[in-house]
Amino acid sequence: MREGREQETAWPSQFPGLTPDGPERAAERADARNMPVERRSGTAPGPGSGQLGRSIIAGLRARNWRTVIVRAVDEEQAFGHGFLFLPVFLGAGALFWFSLPQTPGFSELALLICVFGMAAVLLRHSPGLRRSAAIFTFLFVAGMMLAAWETRRADTVMLDSPVTTRIQGRVVARETTDRGHWRYTVVLAETSDPVLKRPPERVTLLSRSREAPIAIGGGVEGRVRLSPPSGAALPGLNDFAFDSYFKGIGAVGYFYGKPKSVASPDSVAHGPMAAWRGKALERIAGWREAIGARIRATIGGDAGAIAAALVTAEERAISRPTVEALREAGLAHVLAISGLNMVLVAGTFLIGARTLLSLVPGLAHRFAIKKLAAVGALVMVFFYILISGGAVSAIRSWIMISIMLVAVLFDRPSISLRNVALSALVILVVTPSAVTGPGFQMSFAATLALVAGYGHWRDRPSRDMLPITMRTRSLTLVGGFFGGLLLSSLIGGLSTMIYSAGHFHRLAAYGLVGNILAMPVISVLVMPFGLLAMLLMPFGLDYYPLLVMGQGLEWMIAIADLVSSWGGEVATGRVPHGAFLLIAAGGVLACLFRTWLALSGILVIVVGLFAGWSGETVRPVLAVAEDGRLVALIDHKAVASNRARPGDFVFSQWQRALRLEAHEKPVTRDDLSLDEPAEVAAALDATGATRRHRPPFDPREARSALKKLVAEASGGRFACVAKQWCAATTRQGWRIVTVEDARLVGAACDQADIVVTPVMLRFFACRSGALLLSGQSLRRTGAVEIYAAPGDGGARPTDKADMRVVQAQEQLQRPWARHRTYDWRSGTFDSTAATE
Repeated sequence: MREGREQETAWPSQFPGLTPDGPERAAERADARNMPVERRSGTAPGPGSGQLGRSIIAGLRARNWRTVIVRAVDEEQAFGHGFLFLPVFLGAGALFWFSLPQTPGFSELALLICVFGMAAVLLRHSPGLRRSAAIFTFLFVAGMMLAAWETRRADTVMLDSPVTTRIQGRVVARETTDRGHWRYTVVLAETSDPVLKRPPERVTLLSRSREAPIAIGGGVEGRVRLSPPSGAALPGLNDFAFDSYFKGIGAVGYFYGKPKSVASPDSVAHGPMAAWRGKALERIAGWREAIGARIRATIGGDAGAIAAALVTAEERAISRPTVEALREAGLAHVLAISGLNMVLVAGTFLIGARTLLSLVPGLAHRFAIKKLAAVGALVMVFFYILISGGAVSAIRSWIMISIMLVAVLFDRPSISLRNVALSALVILVVTPSAVTGPGFQMSFAATLALVAGYGHWRDRPSRDMLPITMRTRSLTLVGGFFGGLLLSSLIGGLSTMIYSAGHFHRLAAYGLVGNILAMPVISVLVMPFGLLAMLLMPFGLDYYPLLVMGQGLEWMIAIADLVSSWGGEVATGRVPHGAFLLIAAGGVLACLFRTWLALSGILVIVVGLFAGWSGETVRPVLAVAEDGRLVALIDHKAVASNRARPGDFVFSQWQRALRLEAHEKPVTRDDLSLDEPAEVAAALDATGATRRHRPPFDPREARSALKKLVAEASGGRFACVAKQWCAATTRQGWRIVTVEDARLVGAACDQADIVVTPVMLRFFACRSGALLLSGQSLRRTGAVEIYAAPGDGGARPTDKADMRVVQAQEQLQRPWARHRTYDWRSGTFDSTAATE
């Protein structure tokens, strides 16, 4: 690796000032400012800790800070570090575009591109800071343009509201679950009973039937319940509709009964190229499913499901307790096809192929067997990415590993920050939406920190001080393995900590211990024998390698269960956006800079930590799910819900984001249930008539029953009448009523301060002035949080001015939220709602 450092400063680029000018130019700049430059075998100063320490000391002793900063910037440019910031500003532009409340037009972005592009050209011979600022601004706007182009290119039709219909389509992918059910990805050909005016092109459907599944590429028909992809569970949390939009999934749902296998409908792809691409993706999906099924059948249990996930990225077959144990032990990253998996696969193949080729007499003297092995590894990782599902972490790893292997072919340094930057550039150009997700952020944060840490470790001053003997070499190899394992686990855990807290609101307290215990098993048994099994699978000789792989995974699961039993998961709650951005930006600066400017990154991290630590944690008084069925009353860390068994998907996110602990179940008061009018009961008993059109309850009886129910709802707990309504009272004196029967909305509005119902009402407000959150209004606002005014802690008559309502959907003009304004009756979008 040390010989390759001569090459790091010779990187051609079309961006002047962003690439190294070579060691001679660095020396000239240093001499011009009386700055000493260390020369080592004709190379530019390395990134070692000694050089960084001397740079920091020189900066602290200097008096003219302007001169010191200019010198440091020139030195960074001499190293070629300007290139490393290209994906940073490109990704920042894309992230800014996705966070805008409105979608700017292409004409405005094109104008900005032209303006800043011309500025970059005109300032190409200006001093370094001015030139770099122009180029980075141009890249920021280019990132916005790429995000806009991807959004327009996706153009996914999102289902507007839940509906029950009959569908016919083509299965393009399928995946088994831990309960033996099948989840299909279906391209819709037609809908009926009713016919959808805006049918989504692609949907995912769960079949609970345990009979033989429908083949990939086959036709499917059945009655289904479709729903739009859900939004954020709380304001600021992950918006699943955003992810579905860029994945091309317009609806999710399930089959009623067993789906029927029919003749495959004609392809709905537009054009022969799209049809060929669809056929190719179906073929690859078939390979993935067949390989996963073979692995699960051979190994069995959760070990088999994890083994299949390591190869095909299909994780749904893993049981939920095992997944939670891996997360609490800090081993959830093993399930993703990330850099670890790709490095182990490529490294195992490279070393194994090189060893086998060296055994051929005379071959090593006539051919460069290292390059031959690198070519084989390139082919291997290409087939690996084909069957891996195409997750961001897998693509990033594949691009970076491919660049490293190509670098081996040209005798260039393989591990460098430039490879990380190149892989990030490729992903951002093709799919800029990936920058918003935790997969992209955590993957690149860990890789960036590990590569930067490896560079400092590689060039440490004490590296060559020990005499090399057989004994010291053995100790160095063993110590290097375990020391590298400890250091890489520590760096990887620290670098991804802020992203884990920001996106998942929890940390694995003993993640370092879990990784130290499990990684030797994964590195020695799991991935190498998994690779061997894949190579032997076409010949039917994969049985015994899979058994060894399965045994290693059984040990890994046992380690995860042990570590998770210590109860080391830490709930962090929601991280303030400002603190998150500061810590993330500081980590990037600390890793990319080689001079004393790296201290600026440490300083930004410290400021971000202080901002997050000093920020006051304010919990809402009330949380309402976007479907209106789940409502939670929050008092400090205690939570009371209107459901005895709230849905885990939403409620678990509430618990982690708000750091909730004790859950109070509702009190059932069936004695306060309202009886159906006599004529309705008789009609239902006689004919089983529909419940849609029923006469209302007696208003006086309804108000009396609700008054008693509210009186019973004390102590911050809901009192409920099954299938009718629930009531609760907050510390502020707010009376909360959740209504399931639409006939009781009027009575609730008369006596409550806040009324919540999943019913799609035609009106948006109560005549009494009470706050009404119905299925219709929640469809546009998404999940809702209600906060009390500061100092509002006593029970007293409620004023709506004391409530602060925060909604998850702050705007409805973006393509992944616009479907919320669609009216299927008129077939038009409500433009007024989009601007509310």
